[in-house]
Parts: sequence; structure tokens; C-alpha cells
Amino acid sequence: MIVIGGSLGGMRSLSQILQGLPARGFPLPIAVVLHRMKDADTVLFDFLKEESPLPAREVLDKEPILPGHIFLAPADYHLLVEPTHFCLSIDEPVLHARPSIDVLFESAADAYGKSVIAIVLSGANRDGADGAALIKEKGGRVIVQDPATAESGIMPQATLDAVEADYILPPERMGPLLLELTEHLR
Repeated sequence: MIVIGGSLGGMRSLSQILQGLPARGFPLPIAVVLHRMKDADTVLFDFLKEESPLPAREVLDKEPILPGHIFLAPADYHLLVEPTHFCLSIDEPVLHARPSIDVLFESAADAYGKSVIAIVLSGANRDGADGAALIKEKGGRVIVQDPATAESGIMPQATLDAVEADYILPPERMGPLLLELTEHLR
């Protein structure tokens, strides 16, 4: 499973990643948390559907996890990963965010361990750093946007301060890297 988190500037970075993915045959599910206001409209989801070569949807509670699909956390809900499906939660915000990147990353680490690839994108707080550290501790991989290429480098830098990333890249190089890392699964 691939889990992606971002905030300020993360939408643009995510778009660059998606441009490097194929329309068919991608072997892993991708779960995405981008910080947004709790009363956000459908702009983010519409953007994702437009930009993604893969089928994209906003997650419903208990929705099955499917390879080759992108799953977006809905506004004002934490997105959690179970071994076969997603769960939504209205627990308290984490670092002032709901959905929280840490909640997604930590649940993915618990459900999939070393099979998780985490990506931390541009953002203006440290959400994602603790979750990335847990993913790394459980044997997963961590990819961090080069802070110099981020609209806000606070989030990627906080992650780099918390964990030794496997890769530090600009987002346009992440799609090709994901293809390389998943080649043995296709």
C-alpha cells in the first residue's frame, strides 16, 4: 500500500506524482490525506479525478481496499487502514488536522508493516513525521519531497528530522520511482 500526505502545496505535488503513473496495471492501492477545511467542497476530489490516470474516489466507511485505485480521505474525517478495508473516524484532530496524515500512516503501518510506502509532501506543519517514523520502524519505505522543491518545506523537513528517509526527491521524480519500486508486483 502507498500512503501519501500533504498540506499547503501538496495538491500540486500530488499532481506531479500522478502524471508519472500508468492508467492501467498499477499494482498497489494509494491512500491520500491532504489537509483541507472541514466544510471543503468537492474541488480537491474533482481535481484528483481530473489529474489521476487511475480511478479515484473519496473513501466511504468500510470501503474495500483495491489495487490500482486512489482513495482520498473525506473532509473532516480521519482515514484509517485495516487489512482489507478503510475506516473513517471523527476522533479529535491531530496537530489541528482531521484528516490527519499521522493517523493514516500509523494505521497503514499497523495493517501492512513492511509493505507500506509512505510519501510526505509539501505542508506547513509536522503532521506525518511520527507516522513516517512508525512506517520506517516496521520496515516500510519513506519518500519525502525535497523541502527545497516544496511550497512549504516545514512538513517534509519535520519528517526528515524524525526519520531517515529512503528517498528525498522532487515530486516529478516520485511517479517513476513508484513504478520502479512496484515493478516486481506487476
